[in-house]
Amino acid sequence: MSVHDYADERRFAMGIYEDIDGPDSKYYFNLETNAVEKGLVSDWTHRMGPYETEEVARAALEKARARNQKWDEDDEKWNG
Repeated sequence: MSVHDYADERRFAMGIYEDIDGPDSKYYFNLETNAVEKGLVSDWTHRMGPYETEEVARAALEKARARNQKWDEDDEKWNG
């Protein structure tokens, strides 16, 4: 495997797609460290996002928890 092939494989594994998101353009919430990261720092399996601002990224996990709780409550009401 050439160095170029390895780099492409590594970029694919990390979810880096320059046509979608430049490496430093967005914010992400890292589920493993509970930290906000700017750019595609962590593997895609550990991040939520992208988000436009650091504040929105920081609130992402709590927002997801609140949505899930609401959906669970709605399911309980629907199912009786």
